[in-house]
Amino acid sequence: MFNLIMSMLNNKSKYGLLSKLFHWLTAAGLLIQIPLGFYLVDLDFDQTRVDIENYHILFGLIIFYVTLIRLTFKLLSPAPNFNDNAFPGQKILAKLNHFFLYLALLIITISGISKKLFNGESLVIFFKKINLTYNYEISEQFYSIHIFANYALIGLISLHILAVLFHKFLLKEDILKRIL
Repeated sequence: MFNLIMSMLNNKSKYGLLSKLFHWLTAAGLLIQIPLGFYLVDLDFDQTRVDIENYHILFGLIIFYVTLIRLTFKLLSPAPNFNDNAFPGQKILAKLNHFFLYLALLIITISGISKKLFNGESLVIFFKKINLTYNYEISEQFYSIHIFANYALIGLISLHILAVLFHKFLLKEDILKRIL
């Protein structure tokens, strides 16, 4: 039983099962969300769009909750040590990228939620139905933030993937195995 609990938590050399689950759930969710969001932009306003948008909102809220749980867990179970072969500043760059990835995820979901609420729609958040007064201008501002943050997230994910490839092929380090 003790070994099972310990395998759930991060240790000095690799991520535990919970961190891996949170990471890959988020990655899978974003693999659905990002193309779905781009697809939604070009759809006419009809029932199909409403249905797809409802799935987009559902997946977005799931990613939001997973991110909040993930951040809480991150505080309780710190990441494995960075390897000693890192060049100066590499640890800072990695931490900054992770920070901005989390920030982008939170901004995307909060701006998406706010856009919907100021659009006069109601959402259930943390088991509570929320309604706000309709305000088109504020809704559009949150939509712009939502779009900008999505492009920022795509850039940050690209950097994240490029860093893994950099470690694998140029530094000959298989850091990916820590999160697999």
